[in-house]
This record gives sequence, C-alpha cells and structure tokens, in this order.
Amino acid sequence: MYFTHADSVWDAHPTLRAVTVAADNVLGMKSTRERQEKLAPRVEERLNARTESEMPEISAWREAFSKMGLKPTQYRCASEALLRRYRKDHDLPGFHPLVDYLNHVSMTFGIPVAVFDCDKVTDGITVRHAEGSEVYRTFQGDTENPVPGEVVFADPAGNAHSRRWTFRQSAQSVVGAETDRVLIVAEALHTTAEEDLAALAEELTSGLAEAGVRVAASRTIRPTDRRLEFSYARAPEETA
Repeated sequence: MYFTHADSVWDAHPTLRAVTVAADNVLGMKSTRERQEKLAPRVEERLNARTESEMPEISAWREAFSKMGLKPTQYRCASEALLRRYRKDHDLPGFHPLVDYLNHVSMTFGIPVAVFDCDKVTDGITVRHAEGSEVYRTFQGDTENPVPGEVVFADPAGNAHSRRWTFRQSAQSVVGAETDRVLIVAEALHTTAEEDLAALAEELTSGLAEAGVRVAASRTIRPTDRRLEFSYARAPEETA
C-alpha cells in the first residue's frame, strides 16, 4: 500500500509536512487511558496559553482552508475541532483505544491526526484535488460526492476517505472493533511543522509500543520525500 500527496497539493501548499505510520496488531492493543492521562496536562497547558485561532499550528490550517475557498470558522481542521470540544468539558467521549489516544496526541500538538482502517482502503491513499465523482460515506449512512477541486484523501477505487482535507473523515475507513491494520497520518503547515512533527512521531513511537501496537513502516513526508510504501507481515486472516 502507499500514501502520498499529489503534486498539485504540494504546489498550493509548499510548507506541508507530514508524519505517516503504518501499524498492525490493533486488535491486541492494551488500554491507552493511562497514556491519555499523561497527555492531558499538556492539552490543558496549550488551552490556557492561547485561543485556538492564535495557535500557529491551527492558524496555518485556517489560512489553508481560506485558500481553498472555505470559511475557517465553518470548517475547522480536526485538531481545532477537538480542542474546542475539550475546552468546554475538559474531556472527550471514548470511541476506541487507538482513536482516543490519537485524539489526545492531536490536541497535545495542535496538529490534525487521521487514522484509517487499511482493510477498508483500496491499494493506497493520495491526498489530491477531487474530480467530483469520488464517493464519501457519512456517519449517518448517506453518500456524498465532494466538490470538484476540494482536497480529499482518495483511493484508486474512487473512495473519498475524507472531505475538505483535514475537516472530516469518511465512515468508510473509520477504526472500529474489527480493525487490526491502520495508517496514521499527521499533517502540518506551520513554520515549525517539521520540528513539531518529529516530537509527535516520538510520542507515537512510545505510545503505540506501550499499547502493544506494531509499527510496520513510518516516514516523514517532505518535498524531497513524498511517498510512504508499506506492507504488513501478516495477512488479515492470520491476525490473532
């Protein structure tokens, strides 16, 4: 499988950087609650320091959304949406040990983090501008077609695994009770993106290992290294 960004995305957003991690044994992972509790004070510190719009990590995404013709107060990147929700209740509802952990990682660094069930993705993902024929599955059970030119996470079968780039993921490849093999993607556009993503990658390395999740491949995506190629040691049916 693979993950990459189209040249047109790089041309429009040259400060883009990303961390990608392919992992398995999600079915055998341990609770991440303790790890989330360790990250929570850092989330609180971030929220106490400034508003979401003042955070450089989020401000850069707001600029990108405006550049794409989207109102940044209507369509918020995933990390901003999580932080705004956490600011209200100082807690988030639980979904899945991996998703809950990655939500805390996202809030800690202010960087959108997506995770995809690789058994629901055909061949790989390209972040590209939509043609308009791609199929996006909502969490309400409906299907939509993205607006032509909108940035989506797309696979060769025509599935849009996200809409409006880092705004909302598709129900097609969301992590669930039967998920074992995943692709994790953290993307940033701000000035210190590469440095901050390196710290985020260190947290992922430690956190995933602590939870018993195996990393099959990882790569920092930058202009000179734009693609992750990965495979898993075991077929899904062989997963314990």
